[in-house]
Amino acid sequence: MKKVLLTCCAALLLSLGNSYAKTLRLAYQGDLKSLDPYSVSETFALSMAGASYEGLVRRGENFAMEPALAESWEIIDPKHWRFHLRKGVTFHNGAPFTADDVLFSAERVRADGSDLKYRIPKEAEFIKIDDHTVDVMLPEANPILHYQWAGWYIMSKSWAEEHDAATPSPANADTPSYAALHENGTGPFMVESHQPGVKTVWKPFAAWWDKPKHNLDEVVLTTVSSDPTRVAALLSGQVDWIAPVPEQDIERINASGNAQVLQSPDLRTMYLGFDQVSDTLKYANVEGKNPFKDARVRRAVYQAIDIDGIIAKILRGAATPAALMIAPQLVNQTEEFKRFPYDPEMSKKLLAKAGYPDGFQVQLDCSNDRYPNDERVCQAVVGMLGRVGIKTTLNAQPKAKYFAKILSSGGYDTSFFMLGWSPAVLDSVDLFTNVLGCRDDKGNGGTMNVGGYCNPKIEELREQIRVETDKEKRDALIRQAWQISMVEDVAYAPLYQGGLAWGVAKNVHVKQRADGDIVFQTATID
Repeated sequence: MKKVLLTCCAALLLSLGNSYAKTLRLAYQGDLKSLDPYSVSETFALSMAGASYEGLVRRGENFAMEPALAESWEIIDPKHWRFHLRKGVTFHNGAPFTADDVLFSAERVRADGSDLKYRIPKEAEFIKIDDHTVDVMLPEANPILHYQWAGWYIMSKSWAEEHDAATPSPANADTPSYAALHENGTGPFMVESHQPGVKTVWKPFAAWWDKPKHNLDEVVLTTVSSDPTRVAALLSGQVDWIAPVPEQDIERINASGNAQVLQSPDLRTMYLGFDQVSDTLKYANVEGKNPFKDARVRRAVYQAIDIDGIIAKILRGAATPAALMIAPQLVNQTEEFKRFPYDPEMSKKLLAKAGYPDGFQVQLDCSNDRYPNDERVCQAVVGMLGRVGIKTTLNAQPKAKYFAKILSSGGYDTSFFMLGWSPAVLDSVDLFTNVLGCRDDKGNGGTMNVGGYCNPKIEELREQIRVETDKEKRDALIRQAWQISMVEDVAYAPLYQGGLAWGVAKNVHVKQRADGDIVFQTATID
């Protein structure tokens, strides 16, 4: 009898222990393939890496720069920065964090296979002063050097070298590296297990140097690509947090009583891009020609898109038409720029003037699990372009295959594509460097310039913007660069800035950030 009683008590304690354990169950529409923080420059992947890895600096809840692994820094002169590293920090395997790890990470993030080369100027030289002091020497002044570094995470030199992961594993790698399947950061959570594209489990790191803002015992991420399945899992209590929420399900979730939808504007701009480098488009029927080298053709595509119709019918009003490649709250000259009007007849005239009176055929590359309604938006684009003579075939793929194909690690293998971009530095210079900057072999810019647009005048203006401290003069330079790139050159066809929509259980509290980062490090459960 006593044995039975003890057994029952043990079972009860186990049950109570499970009921009080705070496990956050997150379901996301796309997959998390790699844990290597340099593999892909994508918001979701970087925000997941940010649970385990940390940078020298970080952005606070109001996006202000804060000390992280660097407890302070100083600008000795415009080309000379000094970072004082935090002492007593350890990696998850117990190894101490030192200046050697910073120098190693600075080289690794700029190595072949990295998709984040743009985070650090190629010519920047990192110098170890002592174990906890690093100097950065720049070829030119850069007053916002560290703004990019919130997403540049520091890796352990000894750990990476021990596991043959001293160079990044690119997104299209056939065989993932050790760093793609395991992590060893300094952050608040350790990866307990990782099944690429299926499930990842984190546990809190008890020896984290900072004070936790969460009350979690475990975080479980699962990939649920089906919108109805993801919503049903939230409503049934199988998961606590889903992203994104389809617009048509927002009202139902809010009316459920056990979950709610968090909504806010998104800083990300969705846009269409064009191969402007190849002499012949790879995925088209125009032998020996590249229609997208002609600004008139690019504008024809632009004006063939009924963006108001897409927002109303597909996005259910949860987006704002974009005139530039940057959200209006991040640029001072927004009111001066308007979208080219939706005008199919003008599109046909532009195509005829460019030498394509009957249009042409082309393939549109698109993700189907990265952005809200991404495939449906691309389907709408295909239909609209067909009406002006551009017969478009849609190639919609899961984001892992899509990014591995079109980004630098995949050799920019696309003729026509849809992407979204949110500037890491929350400033136009980010776009002029990474998305509109000329691509070069030195990694100085253009890493995310999939189509290869290049205008030397934009390069010249960007360098002036980088160092100009007078706000009025800087704004004038930015205005000029946007006028040239988006009005005169039609470098891209901007579509819209969307809205964030996350479904969260009523007893779960998360903070929604305008940059779209999913940060469970500050989540709490009642």
